[in-house]
Amino acid sequence: MTHRNDNHPLVLVVEDEPLVRLDVTLALVDAGFAVVEVSDAEQAMDLLASRHSISLVFTDVELAGRMNGLELAHEIKERWPHIPVVVTSGRVEEAGEDADLFIPKPYDTDTVISQARVLAA
Repeated sequence: MTHRNDNHPLVLVVEDEPLVRLDVTLALVDAGFAVVEVSDAEQAMDLLASRHSISLVFTDVELAGRMNGLELAHEIKERWPHIPVVVTSGRVEEAGEDADLFIPKPYDTDTVISQARVLAA
C-alpha cells in the first residue's frame, strides 16, 4: 500500500507484523513522508527495482519469506548503494555492515522520524 505525500521523501517500510507496520507507516506519514509498505523482502526488492524514487528503506530483521531483513539490506547495498537502510529488531542487537542505522525494538516513533529525516535528506 502506498501513502502519497508528493514532493516528500519516499520511505519503503518492510515489516511482516501488520500492526507494527501500520504504526510506523502512520508516524512517517504524519511527519510528512510518503510511504510504501510491504510485508516481505521479495516485495521490497520488486518495488526497489521498479521505483527509482525510494529515499530510504526501513526494515525489520525477521521477515516472512526466503530473505530476512539483514539479507535485504545486503542486497540493497549491492544494487542500490545510494539508498540508506535502517534495520530494526527486538531480537538482534546489531544490524551488520550493510545497514546505515540499527534501531532496537521496541522503538520510539519520534526516534524513527528524526533518523529518517537525516538519512532521507
